[in-house]
Amino acid sequence: MSETRVFLLPDLGEGLTEAELVTWHVSVGDTISVDQPIAEVETAKSAVEVPSPYAGVVAELHGQPGETIDVGKPLISVTPVSSETPEPAEPVVEPAETELGEPADEPAETHVAQSYREEEKAGSGNVLIGYGTPGGHGVARRTRARKSSVAVAEPVETISSETAKEDELALLRTRVPGKLGAVISPLVRRMAKEHGVDLGELHGSGESGLIMRRDVEAAIHPAESLVEPAVSRPVVEPEVSTGSTTKDARTGLSISSRTPVRGVRKAVAANMSRSRSEIPEATVWVDVDATALVELREGMKANGTDVPGLLAFIARFVTAGLKKYPELNTRIEATEDGSQEIIGFDGINLGIAAQTDRGLVVPSVRSAEKLSARELDAEIRRLADVARQGKATPTELGSGTFTLNNYGVFGVDGSAAIINHPEVAILGVGRIIDKPWVVNGELAVRKVTELTLTFDHRVCDGGTAAGFLRFVADAIENPTTLLADL
Repeated sequence: MSETRVFLLPDLGEGLTEAELVTWHVSVGDTISVDQPIAEVETAKSAVEVPSPYAGVVAELHGQPGETIDVGKPLISVTPVSSETPEPAEPVVEPAETELGEPADEPAETHVAQSYREEEKAGSGNVLIGYGTPGGHGVARRTRARKSSVAVAEPVETISSETAKEDELALLRTRVPGKLGAVISPLVRRMAKEHGVDLGELHGSGESGLIMRRDVEAAIHPAESLVEPAVSRPVVEPEVSTGSTTKDARTGLSISSRTPVRGVRKAVAANMSRSRSEIPEATVWVDVDATALVELREGMKANGTDVPGLLAFIARFVTAGLKKYPELNTRIEATEDGSQEIIGFDGINLGIAAQTDRGLVVPSVRSAEKLSARELDAEIRRLADVARQGKATPTELGSGTFTLNNYGVFGVDGSAAIINHPEVAILGVGRIIDKPWVVNGELAVRKVTELTLTFDHRVCDGGTAAGFLRFVADAIENPTTLLADL
């Protein structure tokens, strides 16, 4: 009889550690094929359809819609229709490389590892991080046993060979082939590298010895790891209670609902908290007479020309300003010796803050400095559409170098925005309204907006920030000078 294969939730990109199960596309008993979409999951970045690397009959669905599943945990079990699975073998600890990449004294390759490689060779071409189906790209390279085991402890109690083999195969599938240790998340590996933590010395607390973020954090702050962990509370689904007798101890009021912080809201909360805790930010702002820009656009519309939106014009001015003041189009990174360096970029990926039903997301226009106002308008509209549908890719949502935020659509004039970490600046645009304005010594009614720039004071001083802000403001007040590429 064919052995049931357990497909574990892969890392869907950007080092994400969990995903919310939105819906199943299959049911128990269904026959599925390789690459067939089996479920839709929502990460902190976007909604993603997950394809199956196996063909066969669905034996079990691990999770219900609305449930959050950690990366590396079972998603679906599939029983192959044909019995091509290798015969069961005695489970042994997976061979690994030594820390220096040298072969250890006990070179051995397990039957389980060989079975895993055979599954890779027969898998789909859809590469899922942590599953790496070669699809004709060759066989995974042989690894050697290391002298000290990584994140795999000897079993305390006797278990059957079948159960041990299943556990070992599950552990193999959570490993990135050719990498140290049972680590599936790039975020965990990067954190360990930045803080000088040797993954080879850690024993993972996750299932089958998987090294989790908490294990690295405990190694970084050993004193804190001695504190008694708080008792975990089950996640409560959002609900509104009528006539609830549950009282809030602090306010004395009845609790009407409990809403788990997850998905995009969880990602936004973590990113904003990190921004405020790490970035010494400062804010400058200026009122701008946008009458000339509004009139220019209205004139183009009257001529029957396909006219970009006002945000696209401003985006064009922003990219020109960042070319002149590149300090605001950078990122700060920590080096191995604990110091910091400013990373500059040969290009501008302009993030456009977009409010969606799922929360605030920031898709980015890649190489925005190469686009005209019309091209920027088309790409901004496309990104806004895919963001509202929850279909923006992790690359589109995580590659920005500078953010433009149009909060004027909410009917507000100004805002001291929080920088979208790890960027170093964000420009906000308020609503355009009629205001009294002095023109040539006389009072007039003009179309006025407010620009607000929040910047990281580590990368530049106020003179640079003010220079950039004034550049964009001048371009809005005299738009024809920068719109020759229309």
